[in-house]
Amino acid sequence: MKMQQGFTLVELMIVVAVIGILAVVGIPAYTDYVIRGKLVEATSALSDGRVKMEQFFQDNRTYVGGPAPAATANFTYAASNLATTTYTITATGTGSLSAFSYTIDQANTKTSTTPWGNSATCWVRNKGGAC
Repeated sequence: MKMQQGFTLVELMIVVAVIGILAVVGIPAYTDYVIRGKLVEATSALSDGRVKMEQFFQDNRTYVGGPAPAATANFTYAASNLATTTYTITATGTGSLSAFSYTIDQANTKTSTTPWGNSATCWVRNKGGAC
């Protein structure tokens, strides 16, 4: 008698279940990883903007008229509270990052508003509010 070769329905269902479990765990983790990668764009632009604002102050002895970073793919930037001795630069997310907002000021005070947690002392860059 000839032996049948192939997979049984039970074996195929087990494979489908394992792939489903891996997808349920893997897709959200990957999405968070991609978001964390995009957040670096805001924090690095804000740090660079702070350096440029300090250079502007050294040349002009005021922050009034100081530069704000140019908009990037995922964030827009605005310089506000411009005065002789104060400024605030804000990065506001666009598109899928619209819930993220980061700021820095003349005293290097970093604040953040994110779905992962808010902070008045640092930039939240990880789920759970880690800075």
